[in-house]
Amino acid sequence: MGFCPCFGFSKSKKVKSDHIKKQPSYEQRLGTVSKKSVDSRFKSAVVKDGPSAHFSATFTYEELSFATNNFRSESLIGRGGFGAVFKGKLESTGQQVVAVKQLDPSGIQGDKEFLVEVLMLSLLHHPNLVNLIGFCAEGDHRLLVYEYMPLGSLEDRLFDVTPHMEPLDWNTRMKIAAGAARGLDSLHSANPPVIYRDLKASNILLEDGFNPKLSDFGLAKFGPVGDKSYVSTRVMGTYGYCAPEYASSGRLTIKTDIYSYGIVLLELITGHRALDEVNGHQEYLVNWALPLMKDHNFSRLADPMLKGKYSMSVLKKVIEVASMCLGENANSRPSSSELVQAMDYLFSRKNESKKVKNDCAKWPEIDFSPSHSKMILDKDLDRDLAVAEAKVWGVKWRERREQIQRSISDEDNR
Repeated sequence: MGFCPCFGFSKSKKVKSDHIKKQPSYEQRLGTVSKKSVDSRFKSAVVKDGPSAHFSATFTYEELSFATNNFRSESLIGRGGFGAVFKGKLESTGQQVVAVKQLDPSGIQGDKEFLVEVLMLSLLHHPNLVNLIGFCAEGDHRLLVYEYMPLGSLEDRLFDVTPHMEPLDWNTRMKIAAGAARGLDSLHSANPPVIYRDLKASNILLEDGFNPKLSDFGLAKFGPVGDKSYVSTRVMGTYGYCAPEYASSGRLTIKTDIYSYGIVLLELITGHRALDEVNGHQEYLVNWALPLMKDHNFSRLADPMLKGKYSMSVLKKVIEVASMCLGENANSRPSSSELVQAMDYLFSRKNESKKVKNDCAKWPEIDFSPSHSKMILDKDLDRDLAVAEAKVWGVKWRERREQIQRSISDEDNR
């Protein structure tokens, strides 16, 4: 996990050991959390329409060692900023297949992330959030036990395609985008809202049927409440996904997550990583994509692995959603609930996917007014979808598009 200000490196200051106060053990802290109460903000953080908060099971290190075959390399299924992830089977739950994430003892952020993730996933539950089964905080061991996601991560399926794997088709990409938007909205709809702060392809896990689930909540923070419009915090995140205003100021808002979602959407559209090596140097996806958006050169944006099998009109609208998410003015970015509405609608148009001619360098403008949107809908399409499209592609969205286009033009003129 690459943490830092997203557009430059910074050295972390060392803290003298004689200034460090002795902290209660994990057993003490987590035992208090699971048996008594937590901070009032945690107690009130319940997702809309979701089940009541409940605390996860505790496991011994011996149980998890046995489940993962002593954490041998053949059980290893991945590595992240937190540490290594192993596949295992829990004997205590009838051979349930699980993923066990083991904290790297040398990780600077590991301790805090561990506690935050246990608390967050004990409180927040949604079909598009990964399910935390339990944890181990025995001695120096820190482990998290999740439901096993058989298809790996979006990063695996989008960028690390092996010869025996089928590339993700357009409809599957839209399904993942829509599900990720719903997961994000469940966080932003909590009371108080939760800012994910680490939305990226490797943190979107895929279960059977390519249903996406957001994972890795160690960097999550509660959003501003009352009259506050942002939370001041140390800049943390992953290169290529970090909103520029957050990277420069440390002011964190829910719109910071919206920017990251826009980057993920661009990855799904283009098949390129948020930060990739091109001709021997690193290039940000957003810097490559925004000029093509401005010039309406959409065929250059579409992933060649799609082989032209997508609807031009739907592709254009998805690109427009991405451009709105990446707006320089954070306030002009759509909300997570608007993203859910937009992406659910665009996924519903999966039957329109068809091969597109590769020589289409530029496409004509499409009228996004509500009246025109209703005209182009299939006659048998549900009325609710027509209403949703009318709302999504209405005046407000056109104004946001114009704001973003002006921002891009201003940036080019500097």
